[in-house]
Amino acid sequence: MNPIQKRADRVRSIALESVLGLTGAQPHRHDRHKWHIQAGLLSVTGTKFMNWTRGIGGGGAIDLVLHLHNRGFMEALQWLEQHFPAAACSASWEPAASLTFNLPVPDPGKIWQVQDYLILNRGLPAPLILPLLESGLVYADARANAVFLHLGEKKNPVGAELRGATAASWRGMAPGSRKDLGFFAAGPAQATSVVLCESAIDALSCCALHPQHRCLSTAGARPNPRWLAPLLEQGLEIYCGFDADPTGEAMAQAMIQLHSSIHRLRPSKKDWNDVLKST
Repeated sequence: MNPIQKRADRVRSIALESVLGLTGAQPHRHDRHKWHIQAGLLSVTGTKFMNWTRGIGGGGAIDLVLHLHNRGFMEALQWLEQHFPAAACSASWEPAASLTFNLPVPDPGKIWQVQDYLILNRGLPAPLILPLLESGLVYADARANAVFLHLGEKKNPVGAELRGATAASWRGMAPGSRKDLGFFAAGPAQATSVVLCESAIDALSCCALHPQHRCLSTAGARPNPRWLAPLLEQGLEIYCGFDADPTGEAMAQAMIQLHSSIHRLRPSKKDWNDVLKST
């Protein structure tokens, strides 16, 4: 069996409900097997799914990511490896974090699409976004994805979050991103209080709502990123601002159990961007 097939076999059995929970899908109010997605109504039965709106179905986590994101096989595989590292790792396989980090190449011609997406679609204030675009901490790639740089200890890029800024919804990480080595941050660098958010979009939204805080992205609801302990050692007041959904609540509880000094800061809607857009 070739290495790609081995990697695919390890992530294919990830629970489809877990994948849906990380892609913005909303569970049906009356049927726990059904989910509302951007492309219609989808039902899940074990490892199988069916989009009744489009009459398309499939099986396994890779097929589901392909269906939700409309991307290639390798991008779907890398997305699952980045968001479900425990499922991807085994004694006989080298984890995705050891892949070579490939930072997307900037495309200045697409920057206006990213700027409009962040300011007009996401409701983020221009005074917050424009300096980030000018500094290159946020930029556009050739596919008009918004790229949010994760910086490490020496302020060097160690990863990047990607968000589709076009009609094709896309959310993922640059291949080889090392989420445990750094984070995306917004807000005052000298702040004594920090809010941990699930994504760069949420960190920016939380910063717009609470400008006194430094807001960081954990790039997924993770209870114990490696860089968290050094922050705690600095005596910073840290809040867990994960989404107000089952995954966010469970991961927030797990984080607080590991680090009792962390407090919960729950968005009043599903996530901080929803709160921002409702103000």
